[in-house]
Amino acid sequence: MITVSGVSHTYRVGPQPVRAIDDIDLTVADGTVVCLFGPSGSGKSTLLHLLGGIERCQVGEIIVDEWRLNTLDARALARYRRQHVGFIFQAFHLLPALTALENVEVPLVLAGVRPAERRRRAQALLERVGLAERAHHRPDQLSGGEQQRVAIARALIGEPRLLLADEPTGNLDSATGERIVALLLAEQRARGCTVIIATHNETLAQHAQQCVRLHDGRVVAAVPS
Repeated sequence: MITVSGVSHTYRVGPQPVRAIDDIDLTVADGTVVCLFGPSGSGKSTLLHLLGGIERCQVGEIIVDEWRLNTLDARALARYRRQHVGFIFQAFHLLPALTALENVEVPLVLAGVRPAERRRRAQALLERVGLAERAHHRPDQLSGGEQQRVAIARALIGEPRLLLADEPTGNLDSATGERIVALLLAEQRARGCTVIIATHNETLAQHAQQCVRLHDGRVVAAVPS
């Protein structure tokens, strides 16, 4: 279960503060697919970053299962990200000098998993996302859809309970985007994890158990789809 209570978050852009998230309350049931909708600047990415422990909320409280995020110190927050969360970024954020296989292994390197074990798990995930034959290619040798699948495999390798996806189809053509969505939903069904997707793609609503609409940093609707 995820509980967001009275959460606000402000950035400073030049001399002006910008309220990215404004007094949000939200509850998400375990094992569901949630879509966050809203125009650019509505607070979708900020909310994902707060849920993922990438940023710490300034006002309010976020509880994810037994983790009370606003009380965690830097070390505990890093452990939460490593043990509990998989994050899929819109821009992929693959390391250019590493192969697809090595990119997928990175979270396990940080977790101290032995090389043979992390290689085995990374190879199995690349096979599951259909990239076994591209394992030794670097990101610049992969298409956009292939890079996104590598990013998904990297997010899944730690077997997270919470999978966060920020515009996972935003840089892809429609056909490739549909394959990426199908892959995410298949992994959610197989693992029973909670998946929260920030998107502009309204057709994703048919796959979600909950749709949350944001505008100017506020939740304007949070209803079953």
